[in-house]
Amino acid sequence: MRIAAIDLGTNSFHLLAVEAHPDGTFVPLVREKEMLRLGDAVGRDGRIGDRLIDDAVACVRRFGAMADGIGCDEVVACATSAIREADNGSELVDRILQETGIRPRVISGRDEARLIFGAVRASVMLDPAPALCFDLGGGSLEIMVGDRAGLLWSTSLKLGVARLTAELVESDPLSEHDQRRLRDRLTALLAPVADVAADLGPKMAVGSSGTFCDLARMVAAGRNGGPPVSVNQLCITRQDFLAVHEQILACNAQERLRINGLDARRVDLIPAGSMVLATAMELFGFDEFTVSEWALREGIVLEAIGHHDPADWTGDPRALRRASVISLARRCGWDEAHGTQVAQLAGDLFDRTLPVHRLNEVDRELLEYAGLLHDIGEHLSTSSHHKHTAYLIEHGQLRGFDPEEVLALAALARYHRNAEPKQSHEPFRSLPPERQERVTTLAALLRLADGLDRGHQGAVEGIDVEIGAERVRVDVHASGDIDLELWGARRQRRLFERIFERRVEVVGPRG
Repeated sequence: MRIAAIDLGTNSFHLLAVEAHPDGTFVPLVREKEMLRLGDAVGRDGRIGDRLIDDAVACVRRFGAMADGIGCDEVVACATSAIREADNGSELVDRILQETGIRPRVISGRDEARLIFGAVRASVMLDPAPALCFDLGGGSLEIMVGDRAGLLWSTSLKLGVARLTAELVESDPLSEHDQRRLRDRLTALLAPVADVAADLGPKMAVGSSGTFCDLARMVAAGRNGGPPVSVNQLCITRQDFLAVHEQILACNAQERLRINGLDARRVDLIPAGSMVLATAMELFGFDEFTVSEWALREGIVLEAIGHHDPADWTGDPRALRRASVISLARRCGWDEAHGTQVAQLAGDLFDRTLPVHRLNEVDRELLEYAGLLHDIGEHLSTSSHHKHTAYLIEHGQLRGFDPEEVLALAALARYHRNAEPKQSHEPFRSLPPERQERVTTLAALLRLADGLDRGHQGAVEGIDVEIGAERVRVDVHASGDIDLELWGARRQRRLFERIFERRVEVVGPRG
């Protein structure tokens, strides 16, 4: 089933069209965005002007045509703060229905928070929980507390970044007077909410929305020399953020455009957005902030899927990582039997060689996922498919993984063949030295596992490993012919032998 979600926001309209699956996962097909700035008009005049109404209707008509063009079975549109508050908001809704056939649903701030939280918990690993979540839109700020089981509490405040900018910002860069007025407004509305949220005992803070994602990109760019491909699950510290915050406050619009990681379309809104995060950090008392790239439109999609086949949310906060990996593999037309076999064998090798590598459960988890994904690049090209696989993982919008874990997973899959890890290779080069060592060790195990399914037939039924001072013996169990698998494992043992300084013997049932 194909579903299109249209988010009629205060600052911009968004389209997300997806291929939805009964298990609650989906594959994005089309993403479109148009900055209409309805909130500016509503904040200034209390209503949406005729020309802006025409533009809004034309935008929805265009989004609807795009959804029809890819065969969407359902189009769901939700309107938020600006349309909800405009004197003539109902006129816009009626015209959209009459001229496009799409019926926008005007949602409350609480409904908005519920949909957003559904997206956040499906995008970010909420561990430790509960999580304190913020979504900064153009007209409102949604604040939520929840865990993997669901939303515990929420509220919506009229503290959207476009609203704050229109009402309280007069200078560029922000004057002391502007900063004081913003801080006073934010403190007056956020301080009582902070007291309520504190009683729920949140253990982590999460932010969604384009503004918070831009702030995270700016922090990452300042820290690493450039923003990552994705900031989903990226955690920034208060200290790192405040350095960027001070830079934003000191710059005018032209100077802010030169800050790496900032979307030019938010250049006039980012100072107020930065003030929101700085004040929230102070009032709510959190020093780390994790970013979710999923927000309202993904929440709309998830709710629509749920109406067709309710999602089976597990209590395990790490379950979304596996679901995200499987979704990426499915998008790439993977060889499921081979990927599953290699992941199983890699896990077995990890467990049985623990005395020599001494890695942890997170490393084992990444090794298993690399086993599932290691060949997905073959749907682009068999030649150099390991490089294609690394690229697909890095750009695959994996949920629940922080940026360093994504790079590690991509690098691990890149080295499942013959190439030795090198500092000249990306994404290996971008990893810290300690993570590079772990990736190299895991790659040695992944190569052996891949070799043990050389024929892609699942012929190997199990393994035992005997570890000695000078050798590692791998006994391979099977009921049929596994000469090809034994050859494949022996061919892929060189990296293991170099790392652990032991020769590897791979022995079949009659060895």
